[in-house]
Amino acid sequence: MIEIPVSLGSRSYRILVGTGLLARTGVELERLKVGRKVALVTDPGILALHGETVAASLRAAGFEVTIVLLPEGERAKTLDVAASTWDRFLDAGLDRSSTVVAVGGGAVGDLAGFTAATYMRGVNFVQVPTTLLAQVDASIGGKTAIDHARGKNMIGAFHQPRLVLADTATLLTLPEREYRSGMAEVIKHGIVLDAAYFTEVEREAVALRAREPAVLSRIVAGSCRLKGSVVERDEQEAELRHVLNYGHTIGHAIEAITGYERFAHGEAVSLGIAAEAGIAERLGLAKPGTRERQVAALEAVGLPVRGAGEPPERVVEALSRDKKSKDGRVPFVLAPEIGAFRIIYDVSRATILDALADVA
Repeated sequence: MIEIPVSLGSRSYRILVGTGLLARTGVELERLKVGRKVALVTDPGILALHGETVAASLRAAGFEVTIVLLPEGERAKTLDVAASTWDRFLDAGLDRSSTVVAVGGGAVGDLAGFTAATYMRGVNFVQVPTTLLAQVDASIGGKTAIDHARGKNMIGAFHQPRLVLADTATLLTLPEREYRSGMAEVIKHGIVLDAAYFTEVEREAVALRAREPAVLSRIVAGSCRLKGSVVERDEQEAELRHVLNYGHTIGHAIEAITGYERFAHGEAVSLGIAAEAGIAERLGLAKPGTRERQVAALEAVGLPVRGAGEPPERVVEALSRDKKSKDGRVPFVLAPEIGAFRIIYDVSRATILDALADVA
């Protein structure tokens, strides 16, 4: 087991990475000295695969467990589902000492975290992420949200977990496309934050595609360390945390204009990375070969770097609605070299269109 501390003063917590951690949930929750009532929030598919193991561990440690089932995927992130979840918390008698345990992917974590943040003005929250995307990204940092008719993740709160348990054995059950999608976040962390880590991911690409357990645990832990270090320095996304949006500015735009149906999130981010690397190249910011290494790493783990299938003009139009824009200016995180980043606000429309042509 690998332990990564996230130091946030009174809101500090540990990220635990390894195999067999689902069965340790009860023991680890006991260490937090929380109340005995727990709401385990998950969806039916994850409950059958992993949730029952977590529930059994909690009960064996003496916790009183109420299982709250959500619709699968993004359908869970609505106000109606949040309201029914609060009802279940009230019915179970959860109080300020109780704990909400999220078992599942990013959607489960978002809904569970949002309801934990708002129930009785905030109760204990534990993340047990079961997808690669959730383990290396969504479960760390305290961002919780539900969707609004006008956009994803529009209603939310920052609510740090008390603990994150990333059992990499759960990744062996993921469908191939969902697993590959999570690799986009792993590669992103290396590109903008740590050249040595990126080199390790390049070297282990074959093992990662094969999901070799020892390699998975090491790479997931490395990604968690990088995400945690950013959260420590910028807990509420004031400026530095924008670095984690690398590839997402264009990626989100591609998702939006394709109705969030054609591409998995990581596939859209991969296309975004390829395009944003092209922007850095065209602006003369990137060292020679920087884009080529990024594209090669994405292709090595089976992610797309072209084939967006949408006119570049439509993507640029969607960029104008980016919720990270300030005074109408959209920030781009760009990589001048592997392991470094710059935030650039004034990128011309012509440059963006030219870079998008590479991934069309």
